Amino acid sequence: SMEEAIGRLMNGDYLTEERMMLDATVVHEGKEMSLSSALNDVTLTRCGSLQIMRYSIYVNGKFLCNMSADGVIVATPTGSTGYNMSAGGPIAEPGAKLLMLTPVCAHTLNSRSIILRSDDVVEIVIGSGNDGSKLTVEAASDGNGKMMMSTGDTLRICKSKKTTVIVKLD
Repeated sequence: SMEEAIGRLMNGDYLTEERMMLDATVVHEGKEMSLSSALNDVTLTRCGSLQIMRYSIYVNGKFLCNMSADGVIVATPTGSTGYNMSAGGPIAEPGAKLLMLTPVCAHTLNSRSIILRSDDVVEIVIGSGNDGSKLTVEAASDGNGKMMMSTGDTLRICKSKKTTVIVKLD
């Protein structure tokens, strides 16, 4: 049905949907380094030995919570059906304007996703290991553009000015 699809595209017989994206910045010793923009999610996961990550989460500069987990996902509605869903997070309508913050294998009895406004700024500060040792973790944007982070570093995530336009024939 490729010929039919191309014909419909050439005739303007299609719909478009605009999807929000995320921008992420790693702050290490006062220096800011940007990850590529993400359509689906920005993730922070442990690396190396099997140890629990400890991190603090701030929203719009205000403390939200401390967590101990294997990682954390900040997803867009488009990304809600990917890693976010696999980690037990909610599924959102793709055109919605919101962020989902979902812990990965949290070390607690009551861990839940947190739904935020699309214009909220999330900051995740990397804590230390169980014995006060330095943790090394990995930040990724849509599973790509990975960047190593360690204790004391901050991952800042916000809605991007960029959007992705999806062309729909059905």
